[in-house]
Amino acid sequence: MGEPKFSRPRTQTPTHPWKQARIDEEHDLKERFGLKKVGGMREIWREKSSLRRHRNQAMKLIGRVDSSEGHYAKEKEQMLDSLTRKGLLQTGADIGAVLEINVEHMLSRRLQSVVYYKGLAPSMRAARNLIVHGHICIGEQRMTVPGYHVLKEEEDSLQYSHNSPFADPEHPFRKDLETMRFQEEEDEESEESPGDTDSNTEEEK
Repeated sequence: MGEPKFSRPRTQTPTHPWKQARIDEEHDLKERFGLKKVGGMREIWREKSSLRRHRNQAMKLIGRVDSSEGHYAKEKEQMLDSLTRKGLLQTGADIGAVLEINVEHMLSRRLQSVVYYKGLAPSMRAARNLIVHGHICIGEQRMTVPGYHVLKEEEDSLQYSHNSPFADPEHPFRKDLETMRFQEEEDEESEESPGDTDSNTEEEK
């Protein structure tokens, strides 16, 4: 059982430490999601461990023979509601959809990722710096943990902290951010337009 006052670690490390394919994959995830340069792998392992627990629970529920049992139905409903609130499942998803969740879905629900996706930071690294230095809040609560999993109901209240200088829309950082976002939209439109013209010319031929 172990000593009650010393909790067991919930993060499982890789079974084999030197598999090149896994290492390359985790380095790619670390760069894409702006994780810590030192210790970023452990953040990935933490998400993989949580994902493994979700999948194990889902497989146990799927493997139940008597699906009409009250306890089974309640446990299944609670699990689907929990994952839907966390933004990992769509509303009305079945228990089998839990097995389709991957580590990228888990990483995309971290506060750091959501801040970047909502356009509050120019990059994943910048999003992490904003959070650590107290510039981001959810409602009235200042958030300083980049790995916090944002609930769907909390996304609309995610904003700059009220005492942060970046809360001012006229701040140079906000101006530069708007310029960068506008430039990215123009680049995306320019990338799409050549393909459209090529398809039109082929149709004319």
